Amino acid sequence: MNAIIKDSNTNPRVSIRYALQLGDFDLDVDLDIPMQGITGVFGASGSGKTTLLRCIAGLERRGTGRLIVGGETWQDRKARICRQPHEQEIGYVFQEPRLFRHLNVRRNLEYGLKRAGVNRDSVGFDQAIELFDLSRLLDRTPADLSGGEAQRVSIARALLRSPRLILMDEPLAALDRARKDEILPFLDRMHGELHIPIIYVSHHIDEICRLCDYLIVLEGGKVVAQDDLQSVLVRMDLPLLSGEEAGSVIQGTIGAYDNEYDLTQLDFSGGKLLVPGHIGKNGDELRLRIRANDISLCRDRPEQSTILNILPATIEAIQPETDSMLLLRLKLGTDRLITRITRRSRDNLSLAPGDEILAQIKAVAIRNSPAE
Repeated sequence: MNAIIKDSNTNPRVSIRYALQLGDFDLDVDLDIPMQGITGVFGASGSGKTTLLRCIAGLERRGTGRLIVGGETWQDRKARICRQPHEQEIGYVFQEPRLFRHLNVRRNLEYGLKRAGVNRDSVGFDQAIELFDLSRLLDRTPADLSGGEAQRVSIARALLRSPRLILMDEPLAALDRARKDEILPFLDRMHGELHIPIIYVSHHIDEICRLCDYLIVLEGGKVVAQDDLQSVLVRMDLPLLSGEEAGSVIQGTIGAYDNEYDLTQLDFSGGKLLVPGHIGKNGDELRLRIRANDISLCRDRPEQSTILNILPATIEAIQPETDSMLLLRLKLGTDRLITRITRRSRDNLSLAPGDEILAQIKAVAIRNSPAE
């Protein structure tokens, strides 16, 4: 049955419910995510990230499931509503570009355009070319493209289908560091200029922090957390986000640039941060990722220090991490950061929730993640 059912309680969100067993692996998810921005799906290998995307795309027919997009029921196994994969208004971007090797770039893009939904506002051909800077590549074949160029073409082709939902399954996983750095600004731009919800799978937390607005954490086929990005990052009870992955993001506005020392000032709710380099222009929004290991604490402001960013903060919570280490959640204005210290340091400074302290943040450790 391929009918589309309009939910009487139209909700501008994506409702996802799937349960299936694949050998020893069980996927059991119940999600309600925004119908806008980028939703990240984070988890270790084998946690069910790709299986979840396959279910959403209609490529996995086993088990039970339901998919409601913006109030329309696209899949409901119990009600026997199941649109075929090619009928769903979904753009799917895989780890590998999967371009037609016998077609040049222009014809690969035209293939996506031919599959666009007739009743939807489409992303125009010229718009897609401009968005991903493809004009000089149109006559090339996939064999003549770098990995980053091929993936840009693949994403543009998915957009030309005029999808209502885009799925990205680790689209940067096959690229080296240089090619990732090449394609990330295009994903930033797509996020800022288009209004198509994207579900973005990755096991690299830096990618998630740079691109995503909402975060789902999967572990063993189950959802262990889902909320806006920062709310999930500052939880201290998620093993997947502890260890080297522990950290948080701050979003603010560029306030000034120090030409003498090549430092950019970010204004945020907790004060001002200095970041190396000339980043953007005054008034631009900027998102920074700060790792837990790159924040230290002190009771009194040091008279001499190489650390440029020393800001007042309040300890909100303290959580044991290992026998020797603790995670602390700090509040700076309305923002929150996670830091890691030893138990001995906690005892030496007699730190407790509610204490007013100073957070020392290494400027060189702050990672630039441009916002919309």
